[in-house]
Amino acid sequence: MPDYQNFVAALGESGDQPGKAFAALEAMARELIGVKLFTVMTSDTDKGESERVYSSMPDVYPVSGSKPYNETHWSEITLKNKQTFVANTIGDIAEVFDDHPLILSLGLESVINVPIIVDGAVIGTINCLHEEGYFTQERVKAADQLKLPAAACMMLHERIKGELRS
Repeated sequence: MPDYQNFVAALGESGDQPGKAFAALEAMARELIGVKLFTVMTSDTDKGESERVYSSMPDVYPVSGSKPYNETHWSEITLKNKQTFVANTIGDIAEVFDDHPLILSLGLESVINVPIIVDGAVIGTINCLHEEGYFTQERVKAADQLKLPAAACMMLHERIKGELRS
């Protein structure tokens, strides 16, 4: 069972938000399924763009501006069908992500992308990477427990982003 108390406490803290909430979400992911690289991306399906808003390896995968989606079976599964995407080999990752050489250079060869869904729309994805073959059916099922906390993080991100524009 994930540590929701620490997550709720982090979500309610002021200052350095949504960073504290995203870090608590990462801690939950490490506890629930195990991760070597953890990122969170926004998804704008109308514009076909995403933006990295959190990274456990900011030196390699920095929080950055928006970028267009690759239209692959990944986007069909994750964005259109709102299902979790799993690739357990670097070959499978290479079919959908152009940065597969960087992923492999980090010793990572599997990925799980969990859609974050609010009001019927995919507003982002939780992205966990690990060694080859790591994401078993049990881990994929356990990752579902991250969806509600991730939605709270994304809504906090949008709230703060909106405040910065005002």
